Amino acid sequence: MSAISLNVNGKAHKVDVDPETPLLYILRNDLQLNGAKYGCGVGQCGSCTVIVDGEAVRSCITPVGSVKGKITTLEGLGTPEKPHPIQQAWTEEQAVQCGYCMNGHMMTAKVLLDSNPQPTETQIREGLSDVLCRCGTYYRVIRAVKRAGDLMKSSGAPRKEEQER
Repeated sequence: MSAISLNVNGKAHKVDVDPETPLLYILRNDLQLNGAKYGCGVGQCGSCTVIVDGEAVRSCITPVGSVKGKITTLEGLGTPEKPHPIQQAWTEEQAVQCGYCMNGHMMTAKVLLDSNPQPTETQIREGLSDVLCRCGTYYRVIRAVKRAGDLMKSSGAPRKEEQER
């Protein structure tokens, strides 16, 4: 066991765990952050995606001891009272059916929109291609990403590089 310091959603946390423990387990079990889901356990489906220093990371295969940067989970994007434009767009486009892939799509979309605020449909498809949706809401997800880009532009929501300043 080791004392490991984490910065999750802007808050400092210290956990005493085996450094090889998957980050997903710490987020869900220790920190009670349940946005990231256990899907496949081998980093292929994307349900467990979180953002670490601006990069989409599969938390089910990432040892907590290897994480040195700022972690953002779905809960860190916004609140029910003040949703992030991505969360707002998902609601407006009804992009959620069962909700299992939602975390992976939203977190991956955040990284995509931070680097490309107005992606084409092809760029969205390519950017989200590693996140598997079992119920097939892909068309609504694509519309939600486009809407989120528009909302982020019009709301002045901070991009990755602006958040880090």
